[in-house]
Amino acid sequence: MSTTPWWRDAVIYQVYPRSWADGDGDGVGDLPGITSRLEHLVSLGIDALWLSPFYTSPQNDAGYDVADYRDVDPLFGTLEDFDALVERAHALGLRVVVDVVPNHSSSEHPWFQAALAAGPGSPERARYVFREGRGTDGELPPNNWTSNFGGPAWSRLADGSWYLHLFDVTQPDFDWTNPEVRAELESVLRFWLDRGVDGFRIDVAHGLVKAEGLPDADLTLDPHRDPTGLLPMWDQPGVHEIYRDWRRLTDTYADDRMLCGEAWVGPPEALARYVRPDELHQTFNFSFLLTPWDAAALRASITTSLASAADVGAPQTWVLSNHDVVRHATRLGRADASRTVVTEGIGPDDEQPDAELGLRRARAATALMLALPGSAYLYQGEELGLPDATELPEDVLQDPTWERSGHARRGRDGCRVPVPWAPAGSSLGFGPKGDPWLPQPEAYARLSPASQDGVEGSTLELYRSLLRARRARSLGLGRLRWVEHQDPDVLWFVVSTDAGDTTVVTAVGASPVTLPADPAVVVSSEPLTGSTVPAGVTVWLDGAVAPI
Repeated sequence: MSTTPWWRDAVIYQVYPRSWADGDGDGVGDLPGITSRLEHLVSLGIDALWLSPFYTSPQNDAGYDVADYRDVDPLFGTLEDFDALVERAHALGLRVVVDVVPNHSSSEHPWFQAALAAGPGSPERARYVFREGRGTDGELPPNNWTSNFGGPAWSRLADGSWYLHLFDVTQPDFDWTNPEVRAELESVLRFWLDRGVDGFRIDVAHGLVKAEGLPDADLTLDPHRDPTGLLPMWDQPGVHEIYRDWRRLTDTYADDRMLCGEAWVGPPEALARYVRPDELHQTFNFSFLLTPWDAAALRASITTSLASAADVGAPQTWVLSNHDVVRHATRLGRADASRTVVTEGIGPDDEQPDAELGLRRARAATALMLALPGSAYLYQGEELGLPDATELPEDVLQDPTWERSGHARRGRDGCRVPVPWAPAGSSLGFGPKGDPWLPQPEAYARLSPASQDGVEGSTLELYRSLLRARRARSLGLGRLRWVEHQDPDVLWFVVSTDAGDTTVVTAVGASPVTLPADPAVVVSSEPLTGSTVPAGVTVWLDGAVAPI
């Protein structure tokens, strides 16, 4: 039996509960719906599922505004439904990772309601970031910080006090200098660990601690791309003390419980500090997700990512899509591959991507990613080739980004549209009756699992082939060696493991790549033409193969 912790090379599949499967017919996905579809994940070949929030919430930010951290929102089911899901997943050999949201609560959380009732200077308010305003009568916000969803990051109460919300106005930030906050969130972790969860994905992991004094920020910096240590609300040194405490907690449990941080942090060596041996087990590699379809940029991202993780003895993670970004089957469909529309969303008035080009590149990008050493994260529906819904009408949009940005940013609804399970019906098999909470594009009908299962060359069957080969060849535990090629638009590398060598070739540019005669193909993102890799295709070859 292997002694390697499961998370070092795991493939983890993100389930967004409201959009995965609707068990009761109300148009919104739920826990019983997820349980009913777990066999799909087994047939896909993944190791664990990660559940986005299902906790009690007013749903102002799709559950990332938590009102009760220890219960299931009736929209999604009950605690008994959660226990049944975990039991069934474990019986099928799947681990379960759940979201924890420690940066902020809902404004409907009992703590915040108590803070409102208690008044300025009270112990109840000390659990959140309350401050007096600037200006003659405190009429100005305490600093210039802005919300990630648009608009100011401060709101003023009738008594004159201001409270911080780095996201929606209904998501007040906790004050992590308060021991009560630390004790409460550790208690929350223990509650779910005791119910059998195998790990946590930590929302806004880089945001819990703010710079002392809450100084003004340089608002010209992009928090998704610039080194976030320069911004006083992100990546402050104090977060590492918190995660050392959390690591000590998870280490008291058996079966390698895991912590993964959502930390938009740069440069890579700064991100690596989160996964030192006594801190988190993983962080998301957003620099890879943000990398455009460009061979030099991809090689640099992969090389730097692997090196920074190796420096602290941690595995690297790889991800191309999630519930916060434009799906890679859509964003890679831009004719100009150097442009990456990742977080802003795409609407009907924007440039529409080439669906065929986007899916072709997405399949190649996934084949590239799944060959890389480390752990990989998949987002629900990407194995079907689902694109973003780029033509949603304005009256159905629900992401708070849309309203708070003054309709300047479409937000994330396009990547959150419910999964199709069948080629026909009012919700394409998503639920037993009625329409889903967001309308599905017409293209989704031909992309359902029922339409792709057993179909040679389908995206679903490609993912299954990739994941089978990845596991059989232990690629997640491998060592990567680059091989130089005369064409700068070609990525060529060898991954070596105890199971042997695997050569990976990606034709990133517009030109095909010629392989040695009669290549031993393990899997290819598209059919090869003899010994030629067409443009926009990734192929895995058996053995260490050199270019000709």
